[in-house]
Amino acid sequence: MSKIKRPIEDHGIIGDLRTCALVANDGTIDYLCWPALDSPSVFAALLDSDDAGLFSLAPEWKNVRRQQLYLPDTNILQTRWLGAEGVAEITDYMPICDDAKKLPRLIRRVKMVRGTAWFRMRCAPRHDYARAKTRAQAEGDCIDFYAENQPTLRLAATVPLTCEAHAATAHFELKSGEHVEFEFGNQEDERVNAVDTETCFEGTINYWRSWSKKSNYNGRWQEMVQRSALALKLLTSSQHGSIAAAATFGLPEELGGVRNWDYRASWIRDASFSMYALMRLGYVDEAKNFTRWVGRCVENSHHDEMRLQVMYRLDSGIELHEIELLNLSGYADSRPVRIGNDAWQQTQLDIYGELMDAVYLANKYGEAISERGWQHVAQMIDMVSESWNQPDAGIWEMRGEPEHFLHSRLMCWVALDRALRLGMKRSLPMPYARWDKARSEIRADIWQNFWNAERGHFVSTRHGNHLDASMLLMPLVRFVGATDPEWLATLDAIKRELVSDGMVRRYNIDETPADGLTGSEGSFAACSFWYVECLARAGRIHEAHFEFEKLLSYANPLGLYAEEFDNHGRALGNMPQALTHLALISAAFFLNRKLSGEVTLWQP
Repeated sequence: MSKIKRPIEDHGIIGDLRTCALVANDGTIDYLCWPALDSPSVFAALLDSDDAGLFSLAPEWKNVRRQQLYLPDTNILQTRWLGAEGVAEITDYMPICDDAKKLPRLIRRVKMVRGTAWFRMRCAPRHDYARAKTRAQAEGDCIDFYAENQPTLRLAATVPLTCEAHAATAHFELKSGEHVEFEFGNQEDERVNAVDTETCFEGTINYWRSWSKKSNYNGRWQEMVQRSALALKLLTSSQHGSIAAAATFGLPEELGGVRNWDYRASWIRDASFSMYALMRLGYVDEAKNFTRWVGRCVENSHHDEMRLQVMYRLDSGIELHEIELLNLSGYADSRPVRIGNDAWQQTQLDIYGELMDAVYLANKYGEAISERGWQHVAQMIDMVSESWNQPDAGIWEMRGEPEHFLHSRLMCWVALDRALRLGMKRSLPMPYARWDKARSEIRADIWQNFWNAERGHFVSTRHGNHLDASMLLMPLVRFVGATDPEWLATLDAIKRELVSDGMVRRYNIDETPADGLTGSEGSFAACSFWYVECLARAGRIHEAHFEFEKLLSYANPLGLYAEEFDNHGRALGNMPQALTHLALISAAFFLNRKLSGEVTLWQP
C-alpha cells in the first residue's frame, strides 16, 4: 500500500453550489470536478499521484505549523503557516454566481501577514479524470489548459506565470502586508482584476453570512451544527435543487479495499434526510427547491405506478452507469476507482418512507402540497401499499441476493403513516381504509417476523438472527417508543455487537451474505450519531452526551466528516458526507433539548 500523502481528514472544502474543491492543509487543491460536481475531474491527485492533477501553493518554509480555518459562518477557507520567519495565509473560495452562463471560478489569495517568504505555485490540471492529454500554453499573461473534446481552462494571476511541463508555475517573494491572487476557471475569463476579485470576495462572504443567519439553532455545539449545515448547503445544487450524497468519488471505505463508490449523485433517501435537517434549522427554501427537483425526477422516471429510482443525477437524469477508472491507482492503492453507481438500478423500498417524511415536514414548515404533487403522492403510496412485502437491496445497497430487510419494512410503514397524516391534516382525498390497512399489516409483519424471541431483540432480516445499525431509526421515526422494553433490548444488543468507543458499524459483514463484496469497512459515522440520539431518547442522557462528545472529537479540525471512521477515528470514504452531517444535526438538536432539563447522573 502506498504512503498516503494527504489524508482525507486533512482537507477542507469550498464551493459555489455548482461544484466543490478539496483543499489540503499543505495548500494543495488535489480534488476538483469542473464545471459541475458530477463533471469529470480536473484535479484528482487525491486519488492517484500528483500527476492526476493538482494546484499547489505554499511558502518555502520548513518546520512550521500549518492550520486551516473557515472565516466565521462561511465556506471561505484559510490555510495558514506559522513559524519563526513569519505568518503566511491562503484564502480559498469560489464566488457565488447567479448567472448560469458564467462557469465556476476558483480564487486563491496568498498574503504575507508577518515576515517575508518565497512561495512556489504549480497548477497542473488533468482533464477527464486524468484520462485526457492536457496541454498548457501561454496566452498573454495567462496560461490556458486544453485537451481534445474537453473544456479549455485558464489560470490568471497578479504575478508572472511560466509554462513548464504542461503546468503553470510561479516563484515569487512576498513581504509583510503584500498579497498575490490566482484565478482558475473558464478560458473566457479575463485577467485577474483586483477590483473584481475584491467584489467577488465581499459578495461571497456576504452570501454565506446572510445564509447562516437564517438558522434558528441556538443550542449547544452551535459551531458544529452550523458547520454541518454549511457543508450540506455546499452539496446543494443552486440550479437543480438536488443534494449530492458527498462531494467526491472513489475514496475508500477500507484502505486498499474495493468499496470505493461515486457519491456525486442525489440519493432520494439522503437528500430527504438532508431536507429534514435543514428544515429543522429554519432553511425552508431548500425544501421547496428539493420538492420541485423530486417532481422532475418523477417525470423522468416514466413509471406509471410511481416507482422511483434509488438515486438520480443532480440534474434529475436517470442513468448513472458505473465505470472503473483503470488509469487511477486510487487513494492508498484502493482499487477500483469508480464513477457512476449501478445501485441506481436496484430496488430499495425504504426510499418512499424517507421521501414521504420530508414531504410531510415540508408541508408542516413550508408551503402546502400542490394538487399535482398530491396526485403523485397518492400514486406512490398506492404502489407502496401493494409492494411493501417484496425483497429488496436495502438501505446499504447490498450487491448480493435481495432480502426482506427490517429497515425497508419500517420505511414503507413511514410512507403510509406520513401520507395518512398529511391527507388528514390537509383534508386531501385518499383511500384511507386501504392505506390504513396496509400500514397495520406492515406493523404486524415487523412485530411477528422481525422480532427474534430467542435472542430477545429485533433482527435485520425476516426470521433472521443478526443486527443492523439502520434499526436505530425505529424510534427516531416513531415506529416504536424510545423506552419500549423490546426496543431497549435491541439497543443494548446493538451496543454489544456493533458499537466500539461510540463508533457504530453498519453490520457484521461476515454475518451478512447479501453484502456481496469482499473486504471490510470502517464504522459508519451517521449510524454513530443515530446511536447517540437513541440513547438520548431512551433517557440515557449523560451516556448520550459523553458518546456525542467522543464523536465530535473525531471530526477533522474544520468540523467536517467523511462517511466512516477507521479504528483510530480517522476518516474513510467520501467527504464531506451529507448523511453524517445531517445525523449530527439531528442528534445535537434532540440531545441539547434533553440536556436542558435533565439532571440524572451517569458514570462512564
